[in-house]
Amino acid sequence: MSIMRRMSDLVQQKANKVLDKAENPNDALDLSYQKQMEGLQQVRRSVADVLTSEKRLELQLAQLQQSQEKLQGQAKLALQQGREDLARLALTRAQDAQTQAQALQGQIAQMKDQEQKLEITAQKLQAKVEAFRTQRETMKAQYSAAKASTQVGEAVTGLSEHMADVNMMMERAQDKTQQMQARAAAVDSLVDSGTLDQIGISSGDDIERQLQSGLTESQVDAQLAAMKQELLPAAAPAPRIEAPAQPPAPPAASPPDAQSESLVVRIQGEDQYRLNVAERPQLEPLDKALSAAIAAKDEAAYATALSGMLNFVRSHGSRVPEDQLVGSDVMLPSEDMTLDEATALLSGDGNVVEAGSTQS
Repeated sequence: MSIMRRMSDLVQQKANKVLDKAENPNDALDLSYQKQMEGLQQVRRSVADVLTSEKRLELQLAQLQQSQEKLQGQAKLALQQGREDLARLALTRAQDAQTQAQALQGQIAQMKDQEQKLEITAQKLQAKVEAFRTQRETMKAQYSAAKASTQVGEAVTGLSEHMADVNMMMERAQDKTQQMQARAAAVDSLVDSGTLDQIGISSGDDIERQLQSGLTESQVDAQLAAMKQELLPAAAPAPRIEAPAQPPAPPAASPPDAQSESLVVRIQGEDQYRLNVAERPQLEPLDKALSAAIAAKDEAAYATALSGMLNFVRSHGSRVPEDQLVGSDVMLPSEDMTLDEATALLSGDGNVVEAGSTQS
């Protein structure tokens, strides 16, 4: 097979595929019906043309018959006048007219037969066209129903192009959502573990950051408790927590300069902690919040304020060694001490920590 022949076949194959895809059965049926109607109209026009020719021949026949009668009358008149030559001429012309009339009668008969055949053909064709019209409507209805059923089935099963695109978009959206959720969880885990630092937070030990975070929350809770106390009605002043009587510390326990610049705090049932005097302003708001909670008999505020104060002392103070005997400036309740026990521990007026106060 030559290359040109193969190319021609390939073009025809592609063209047929495109035409088959673009062809609409409804349009094809309408076009076929239109062509049949045009054929029927052509047959009817042919019948009309034959009938017109037949009528024309009949008119010519009538004229020949009239001419024949006239010539015969002229021949009789010529004989009456003794003009035999004119009579012969008139009869000759009358005979020619008769011959033509006979020929026309034969043609008219043929025209009539042809007209009848065309009329029968037109009637048959009209019947076929009427039957095709009914069949066309039926086929169009069947095609429309089949097309609608196919479209619905493809839409339900996801085989249609539109539904396939929708399903693919939904799958991609789900994949991206799961990917973003996994990434967010990974970032949160890294931030919680301290591997990644948040923007604006200085780098450092993750344990230190967690302690500072807990301390900040305790300070906020203490300030909130103090604000609540300010809004409550005036209550009796809370007794002051004072350190129990302790024996005087030996002279060699700590240098006089160090004792004058520090504040020793004992947590009931625990160790002693030494705080710098410069940190007293930060301790006083916590002290006020704790005293206010005790005065208001507020268990929740008392637990929050006590926890904040203990965390502050433990995080900012240095533990006093057990082999050193140091007098406590302040005595604080332990975490497991109830509000009633803390109230019983108090004595005097004022807050837990008094600015500038030092007890031995």
